[in-house]
Amino acid sequence: MQTGRSYNSYARGALQAMVLLFWRVNLAFGDPNPSPVSPTSIFAPVSTPADSIFGLSLFVLAVTATIFAVVVSLLIYSVVKFRKRRDDDGREPPQVYGSNQVEMAWTVIPVLIVVALFMATVRVIATVQNHAMSPDAVEVVAIGHQFWWEYRYPGLNVVTANELHVPVSDPAHPTPTFIKLVSADTDHSFWVPRLAGKTDLIPNHPNTMWIDPRETGLYLGQCAQYCGTQHAKMLLRVYVQSQGEFEHWIEQQRQPARVSAVVSQGQRIFETTACINCHAVAGTVANGRFGPDLTHLMSRDTIAAGAAPNTPENLRLWIRNPDAIKPGSLMPAMELNDQELEALAAYLETLR
Repeated sequence: MQTGRSYNSYARGALQAMVLLFWRVNLAFGDPNPSPVSPTSIFAPVSTPADSIFGLSLFVLAVTATIFAVVVSLLIYSVVKFRKRRDDDGREPPQVYGSNQVEMAWTVIPVLIVVALFMATVRVIATVQNHAMSPDAVEVVAIGHQFWWEYRYPGLNVVTANELHVPVSDPAHPTPTFIKLVSADTDHSFWVPRLAGKTDLIPNHPNTMWIDPRETGLYLGQCAQYCGTQHAKMLLRVYVQSQGEFEHWIEQQRQPARVSAVVSQGQRIFETTACINCHAVAGTVANGRFGPDLTHLMSRDTIAAGAAPNTPENLRLWIRNPDAIKPGSLMPAMELNDQELEALAAYLETLR
C-alpha cells in the first residue's frame, strides 16, 4: 500500500507541475501586444542580443518540454498499468537488471541532450559577446553604485544617473549602443530583459555588452545581483529615442545648471552642507562623485534609482528622510529645518 500511495503522490505532483508549466507559458505568450514598459518579459525582444536569447530559450523549452512529456507519460502508464489490484498477492514483480541496451540508452541519450544544449548556449554566447563595435555605435560607461546607476557618455561629454538614454537602431542605419560595465563597490548585474541578457558588474573587472533596440519606448530592468540592503530598489530605466530626440537630449544634458537669484538661498545651502561632498552640479563648485550628478535632476522621471516618481513632494521627503523611500540607502538625512528644506528643494527644482 505504501508503494501505491508513493506512485499516486508522484503522479499528482507531476500533473501539478504540468499545469503550472502551461500556466506560465500562457502568461508568456497570452498577450500578442506586450506593453513596451514590461519589465521582465524575455518573450518580446526588441534587440538582437535579446532575440538570440529568446531563440535559445525556445529551444531549451522545447527540449525540456519533450523530456517532461515523455517522463510523465511513462509515469502515468506505470501508475495505471501496475496499480494495486484486488487479486494482488503482494509479491515483488520480476526484477529486470543487467540490460546493456537499457543502460546504454539512459546514459547516451542524456549525454547527447546535454551536449546539444551546451553547444546551442555556447553559440549564442559567442555570437553576442564577439560582436564588433561599429563606427556609428554610441559608447556608454555604466557604473554600478550602492544603490544607483551612473551613466557616462565619453564621446558625447555627458554624465547622468539612473535613466539611460540611447538612440533607436534603424536596420537601414544601425546605431547600436555598446555599454562598458564597471562597479564602484560590490557586485551588481545589469539586466533589461527585452534588450539583452544579464551581465555582471564586478569590481576591478570591467565587462561589456551591447544593444540595438529597434523600437522606441521605455524599457525597464533591475539589478539582478544581490548587492546590499536596497538591491531590490536599484532599478533600470532605458529610454530608446529617435535619433533626433536623442541628439536633442544630449544637447540639453551638455548645458550647465541654470542659476537663478530667486533660489540663491537654496544653492548656498546645497554648497555649504554635506550635499556638495557627494553630488555634482555642472557650472557650480559642486563636484562630488559619490552620489548621482544632479545637474539635470528634474529632467528625470524618477528619483532614488527609480524607487519613487520625481515629484516635489517626493523630492522633499527624500531630502528630509531618505529611509522613508529607500530604507538602508547610503544618503544621510540632512537634518534641515523647514525653511532650509523648502529653500534647498526650490533650488533643486530648477535643475532641469
